[in-house]
Amino acid sequence: MGGRLFTQVGEPEAYGHYASTVALSASQIGALLASVAALASGFIVAAELTSVLIILGFQVGFLAAAGWRGLLLTASLAPTRGAPEITRLPRYTVLVALYDEAAVVAQLVERLSRLDYPADRLEGFVILEADDHETCAAFGRLSLPPWLQVLTAPVGVPRTKPRALNIGLAAATGELVTVYDAEDDPHPLQLREAAARFAADDAATLWALQAPLRVRLPPGTRSTFLDRQFAIEYASLFEVTLPGLARLGLPFPLGGTSNHFRAAALRSIGGWDSHNVTEDADMGFRLWRAGGRLEVLSRPTLEPPPGGLDDWLPQRTRWLKGFMQTWGVHTRDVRGLGWRGGISLTMTLGVALVSAALHAVSLAGLLAIILIALAAGVEPIAPPFAVGVLAIGALAAWVNAAIGCRRAGMDYTLIDVISAPAYWSLLSLAFVHATWRLITEPFTWDKTRHFADPPSSQAAGMAVTGREPA
Repeated sequence: MGGRLFTQVGEPEAYGHYASTVALSASQIGALLASVAALASGFIVAAELTSVLIILGFQVGFLAAAGWRGLLLTASLAPTRGAPEITRLPRYTVLVALYDEAAVVAQLVERLSRLDYPADRLEGFVILEADDHETCAAFGRLSLPPWLQVLTAPVGVPRTKPRALNIGLAAATGELVTVYDAEDDPHPLQLREAAARFAADDAATLWALQAPLRVRLPPGTRSTFLDRQFAIEYASLFEVTLPGLARLGLPFPLGGTSNHFRAAALRSIGGWDSHNVTEDADMGFRLWRAGGRLEVLSRPTLEPPPGGLDDWLPQRTRWLKGFMQTWGVHTRDVRGLGWRGGISLTMTLGVALVSAALHAVSLAGLLAIILIALAAGVEPIAPPFAVGVLAIGALAAWVNAAIGCRRAGMDYTLIDVISAPAYWSLLSLAFVHATWRLITEPFTWDKTRHFADPPSSQAAGMAVTGREPA
């Protein structure tokens, strides 16, 4: 049996100590109280004018978000920076944090074994929780490649992916580090591309690279609507938004997987925040604060969609809760971000949170106007500016989705366009749930269930990842 199994490790003392993730600073509390006081005063003194100004502010923000989408789409048209092949490949560490994933471990090991990188320059750590007996037993039945071993983390809190990654980082000896998830199917040449990109950066200011994540839609999925919209959302994010931010030289929230780092840079900032449930989003801005740059790769990683609402909602709740945590941490002191970092933080995490909060409310308001008018037997009347703002925002989202789908090799149909507002409205449900979870259980990790792909999907994945990127 290849590899060394079940190496017991202790808690790394150097990484992940950010326990005050949800604590507000004095300046944040002051700003919050001042905002509440200003709103209250406005409604007392001039309620109608205050209401108009609030609505106008949201409309201007909506237009700004649409313009931002257009800017990123334009920036993403620039060609991806290539890098020549390198003769000396650096030592690479692959980290995979798992919990309750017995169903997919055989599939995961098979996919990691397809990585095209010299075995003598490669090491991998699968980090398991000590009490996850089923997943440990599943690995005990497998033959691992010599470069891959299993670490068992001690029982402790918080029970999160970033805590496990910090345990892996403490054991890593590679110059470069990458993170994969249980369900991932990475392009075999992804490590080589990342190594070449890092090597081409003579100034060594490039600290992180994000590979595009593409959702593979297997046949017979439980929820065609959710699966398709989730895949479209990924296409828009990883094929348009993140490349656009990278071309503009701005920081961005990393994806939870297939991000590649200089190990020295990771250690210099203390590893991942063990208490943040979207450690990836936080990491992008922390690297920027420390002086690093982020760019994107071209070779993708394939993932399955989460599935039905019972799986989609916990995942999206965790993401939005982590966005709130990350927003709170990085607005304590915006000076380290600079104006460019502040704009990027606002237009990525900030806009995502506000949009999630308002999608359902906006759609409900529009439907109410239409239904009331129909019931009264009159033509629906809405302010032209408000309708125009809504149309521009929706059009920007649809265009970015269409371009992203084309780049990801997906079709984007009229049904997808029509059903998108319903999907956006579901984000409001996740937002409410995330807000409650942030208050009651800020560090609890909402686990996403994963299932082994059917053979037909695995074959399709091999075909997709084996081709050169579009």
